[in-house]
Amino acid sequence: MFNEILSKAKVPFWSTLLLGLTCTNAFASSSTLEPDDFVGISFWLISMALVASTFFFFLERDIVSTKWKTSLTVSGLVTLIAAVHYFYMRDVWVLTGSTPTVFRYIDWLITVPLLMIEFYLILSAIAKVPAGVFWRLMIGTLVMLVGGYLGEAGYMAVLPAFVIGMLGWAFILYEVFAGEASKISAKSAPVSVQKAFNTMRWIVTIGWAIYPVGYYFGYLTGQDPKDSANLLNIIYNLADVLNKIAFGLIIWNVAKTESQATKA
Repeated sequence: MFNEILSKAKVPFWSTLLLGLTCTNAFASSSTLEPDDFVGISFWLISMALVASTFFFFLERDIVSTKWKTSLTVSGLVTLIAAVHYFYMRDVWVLTGSTPTVFRYIDWLITVPLLMIEFYLILSAIAKVPAGVFWRLMIGTLVMLVGGYLGEAGYMAVLPAFVIGMLGWAFILYEVFAGEASKISAKSAPVSVQKAFNTMRWIVTIGWAIYPVGYYFGYLTGQDPKDSANLLNIIYNLADVLNKIAFGLIIWNVAKTESQATKA
């Protein structure tokens, strides 16, 4: 009966398997979540929201035109990868009370480049986009993440590492607001794609600004380490909700709108 339901819903086998493994990991945990552990609760809430979003994006692939399917697949992969890492990060936090820096940056090193690829994909769906756009977004992303990790993992003084990360972020913002990606959107994209592109770049501006705030309160204020860790993780967790789930929903909305307009 379960197979019949999956068949009718047109859920790909591989996505169902991955989601099953993700949920199994979630319920196999030996840790105990305390009712006053608000950081741990935030990990749980976000991990389940990420799983639900993954299921949604994979299911919605079947209602959009072919040129948008890859974009929705990438959105689903972003939330799936993040969900798996959130289960591990939650356990690290609940069991040790320490910030899961390594798991978080492994997640970001995979998902943030995928988010940048989304800019390239939605433009590629409506115009020919030079490969340079892709590589500039990737370079900016790697500089931003490597700088942040060097500071948070203790390989470099936190302030210089913070500056390096901010420079990478500034490079990305230049590309999506004033660089070639922005010009292609303004010149070639239909109104719905332009609106999606504009909303996505504002998420990269405002949503991603939450991460430097978390970094600042976590490492640069000189307050009690425990309080810093609590605030750092809550801020990072809230930022991931906006920057992974909301980002994917924007992609889904433009994909659905454009697909319906094509059929009309």
